[in-house]
Amino acid sequence: MSIVRTVTGDMDPGAVGHVQPHEHVLSNLSLPPEAHATPSEVTRQRAPITLGDYYRIRREHTAFDLEMTSVDDAIEALREYRAAGGTTIVDVTSRGMGRDHLGLRRVAEATGVAIVMGSGYYYADYHPAHLERLGEREIADEIVADIVEGVSGSGIRAGVIGEIGMSWPHTPAEERVLRAAANAQCETGAALVIHPARHIASPRMAVEAAIAAGATPGKIVVSHIERTLFRLDDMRALAELGCTLSFDLFGQEMSYYSLGDIDMPNDAGRIRFIRELIAAGHREQILISQDVCHRTNQRKYGGEGYTHLLEHVLPQMQRRGLSDQDIVALTVDNPARLLTIDPNERAAA
Repeated sequence: MSIVRTVTGDMDPGAVGHVQPHEHVLSNLSLPPEAHATPSEVTRQRAPITLGDYYRIRREHTAFDLEMTSVDDAIEALREYRAAGGTTIVDVTSRGMGRDHLGLRRVAEATGVAIVMGSGYYYADYHPAHLERLGEREIADEIVADIVEGVSGSGIRAGVIGEIGMSWPHTPAEERVLRAAANAQCETGAALVIHPARHIASPRMAVEAAIAAGATPGKIVVSHIERTLFRLDDMRALAELGCTLSFDLFGQEMSYYSLGDIDMPNDAGRIRFIRELIAAGHREQILISQDVCHRTNQRKYGGEGYTHLLEHVLPQMQRRGLSDQDIVALTVDNPARLLTIDPNERAAA
């Protein structure tokens, strides 16, 4: 029997409802202060978010902004999401990013939102020291155990692999993790979510490497497509490999992208790409989400909250020519298909 695996148990794929397939509910993307950081710089990084400082903190992504570790904040945010019509959310917080399996279960139980948890490792800056000692098989076994048995004997099981992070150029450790994740995907049938490096060549390189290691193309998701590829032809060429393209930065509209020389499109630009990809026959290969991963994304701290897609983007899509069937495909059918796994598939593999 096919299921979607959540932190509170398995559910029928037909019950997923509206899904946001690339979010972070509990995570910690802050890194230790640099050795040369002055006391004032450290204090500035720890400053709380105020109305007068919101813009600066959102642009700089301070340590305080990057720590989404409060279960109470997460419960408040997902209650808003549930009230707006959200049913399921995928937390792609992998190892090294502050994954909190116990906290996720508390949030799911308190809100009624089905939470699908991620597994694997993010990019090199977030790799724990012990990862260098692990071979591909050992990493794959970790991921499989997260999905089949649960994290650390808790019985709380992951339902997706990722986000698997890549930097540029791809490091040997990242490539090893990606191959291991592909092996785990082959064994479990769980979707493999890739965080590509901020380079136009990274998505294709990562997808081809995953396929070569045994991953099923239709179960590979390339995240953050709108900050990595900027031409429709490049997006179509990637989709022709059989993978899914995730436009998952809705609500993040900025002229001063802090992580590279990237012209980030606004929501209207994202919708335009999606409309053109649908016209080209790729509707079943598109996901949409918000990638909430900062406090300044949360409504409590002045951000758009997890409800931005439901409240603002979907009506805008309708005004810009997407049909009801298109929207159901993007928000229900496509994520449900990717999240569906067969618990017997590992035995068959």
